[in-house]
Amino acid sequence: MKMKSGQKIKLTSVEDLLGVSNEESAIDIEMYKIHPFRDHPFKVIDDGKMQDLVESIRTNGVLTPVLIRPVGNDQYEMVSGHRRMHAAEILGMESIPAIIRDMTDDEATVKMVDSNIQREELLPSEKAFAYKMKMNALKKQGQRTDLTSGQKGPRLAVEIISKEVGDSNRQIKRYIRLTELIPELLEFVDQKRIQFTVGVEISYIDPEIQKWLFEYIRDNGIVKIDQIVLLRQQLQSGAMTQAKMIQLLNESQPGSAPSSKLTFSEKQLRAYFPAGYTTSQMRNVIQNLLSEWKLGQEEKEG
Repeated sequence: MKMKSGQKIKLTSVEDLLGVSNEESAIDIEMYKIHPFRDHPFKVIDDGKMQDLVESIRTNGVLTPVLIRPVGNDQYEMVSGHRRMHAAEILGMESIPAIIRDMTDDEATVKMVDSNIQREELLPSEKAFAYKMKMNALKKQGQRTDLTSGQKGPRLAVEIISKEVGDSNRQIKRYIRLTELIPELLEFVDQKRIQFTVGVEISYIDPEIQKWLFEYIRDNGIVKIDQIVLLRQQLQSGAMTQAKMIQLLNESQPGSAPSSKLTFSEKQLRAYFPAGYTTSQMRNVIQNLLSEWKLGQEEKEG
């Protein structure tokens, strides 16, 4: 639309970006009364950017007030401003300018995520838990206001997040999958010791086997997505032991020589078992006999 001569242009203010209305005013709140947001997914790190923030506050003070909500007994929960408050604490400040706003848990969650998600250089783990928290909050809000219902809730919540942050629906779902990783493996994803797509693939594996994978990666280096896909296929076909997993990963390492296969048909094996034995029973007997044989060989060698 063509602008008329002399027509005023409305610029987005800092207050608009933070969701603070003109009627809300900041007051100084003692910092000991303010507690971090529960399960806050964004890390507050003492890096170069934090030092820059400290120096800015040292020179100019806290220019943008933090956003908090009352939680009772003259106490507050931080919604937006964890990094500013940490910098103020480093400087020994006792109070910080704050906007106090009454918010439900879900409203506070959405606002907390929105005020942080556009930061540069977010870790995969930060995005993963932030997306999950906002998705769950939007689902609850939808159920209360009839915006979503039944199985449509998660899909619509993801679509809303996608439009706001620019990541595709599929990418948001993949980030959320990372929350199913054990903490040690999720840290490897943050450290880029595990590729993002590999981490997503691992997230579908039982946590106990994820612990074995963590130990394997810690001791042997990276694993490829083809190896994890192969492991998942093996998990669907039968029981898995840590030793079997290690063998599978070692043999499927890129450049490793293909292992020769030794196979027996069920007809061949049934000649050694009583009639009526199931395949599972036969497998258990064979594994037990092989274990006993291996122990015997080790005793001879010892």
